[in-house]
Amino acid sequence: MSPDNWNDSSLAATLLVMTSTAPATATPEDILRGAGLRVTAPRVAALHAVGESQHATADDVLSSVRAELGTVSVQAVYDVLHALTDAGLLRRIEPAGHPARYERRTGDNHHHVVCRACGTIGDVDCTVGHAPCLTPSDDHGFVVETAEVTYWGLCLDCRT
Repeated sequence: MSPDNWNDSSLAATLLVMTSTAPATATPEDILRGAGLRVTAPRVAALHAVGESQHATADDVLSSVRAELGTVSVQAVYDVLHALTDAGLLRRIEPAGHPARYERRTGDNHHHVVCRACGTIGDVDCTVGHAPCLTPSDDHGFVVETAEVTYWGLCLDCRT
């Protein structure tokens, strides 16, 4: 599906609401312990911030963590985001021309749609086959684990 062919119903049908692979009843503390990480206030606050913002920038997380905890350094937030990403609790995405974003939806191989006008990002489920959704014509001996696809277009708000 190319952005030129998007319409309200096809776009709405492919966008997903952000979900985490952790059970709905799991607390941030449970999630951290389950990943073998120490439970710290900045880590808990960062998980909460990313969960609330879906595709949060580091600045979004910093603002939220500071609102919750008070003084926290920029470096501390970047360290937390790095640790949570390395542990597989967050996924870092980097749409071209946009700051890195963090999301809690991990463990699957979904893709993203980005509005060229306002930068809104939505999740798009893997549309064909099993992960990684795309089969390269030549894998050069690699074992392909994921494929990253970014759809670009205009969201409903920016089209009106």
